[in-house]
Amino acid sequence: MAKRLENKVCIVTGTGGSIGRAAARRFAQEGAIVVGCDTNVSAGQQTVDLVTADGGRMISLHPADLSIQADCLKLIELAIREYGRIDVLFNNAAMAYFNWIEDISVEEWHQNTRTEVDLVFFLTQAAWPHLKKSHGTIVNTASLTGHRVFKTLGGLAHATAKMGIVGMTKQLAMEGREHGIRANSVSPGVIETKQTEEQLKDKEWADYMLGKSILGRFGKPDEVANVALFLASEESSFVTGVDIIVDGGMAIW
Repeated sequence: MAKRLENKVCIVTGTGGSIGRAAARRFAQEGAIVVGCDTNVSAGQQTVDLVTADGGRMISLHPADLSIQADCLKLIELAIREYGRIDVLFNNAAMAYFNWIEDISVEEWHQNTRTEVDLVFFLTQAAWPHLKKSHGTIVNTASLTGHRVFKTLGGLAHATAKMGIVGMTKQLAMEGREHGIRANSVSPGVIETKQTEEQLKDKEWADYMLGKSILGRFGKPDEVANVALFLASEESSFVTGVDIIVDGGMAIW
C-alpha cells in the first residue's frame, strides 16, 4: 500500500518546535521528502537527526527567520535546487506575543504581525509558482484563539493575526482553484508544546483552560500533525478553504 505522501516534497516550517517536529516526523513516515527550517540551529538539526534515524528523508535550513523575505526565498531555492519541485507547503512556524489592549505597544503589535502573518505571506508567495506547477497543497497553522477568546489570555494581537491566517487561507483557496492548488488551515487549541510549557506551570491559567476542554486534557503535538497530514494528503482531495479546529472540544461550549 502506497504511503500517503509518497515522494512528495513537503516544506514544513518551524521544525525545531514541538508541532513542527511532530509534523516532520509524521510526514516522513508517510513517505514525504521533508524540507524543514527553524530559527534555532540546534533544535532544527535535532529534528533532521530524528527523521533520519526513523528512516525518513529530510533536509533543513537553519537558522532561517521567515519574517525576513530573503530567508523565505532561500528556503524555496533550497527545495528547488535539491528536489526540483514543491508539492506541499505547511506554514506551521510562528511566534506569538501576548498582551492586553491597555498594555500592548505598537512595537509588540507589529512584532506579532511579522512573526504570525508576514512569514506566511512571504513564504507562500515565494512558493506559489512551484505550487502551480505541481498542483500543490497549502496547510496553514491558525489558532483556536482566533475563534474563541479567554479571560486569562491577553491575546489581542495573537487573535487578530490568526484570524488573518484563516482569511488568507480562504483567499488562497479561491486564487489557487484554477491551478489545482488546495489551501486549508488547522487551528490548535491548548497543545503541550515548548511554547506553552511556561503557561502550563501557572495553575490558575492551566486549570481554567483545562476546564474548557470537553475531553478533559490538553492536546499533543502529534494530534495536530495528524490533522495537517490529512490536509496535506489526497485523502482531503475535496477539502479546500476550510479551517479545522483541533482543541478537544473547547470551541463548542
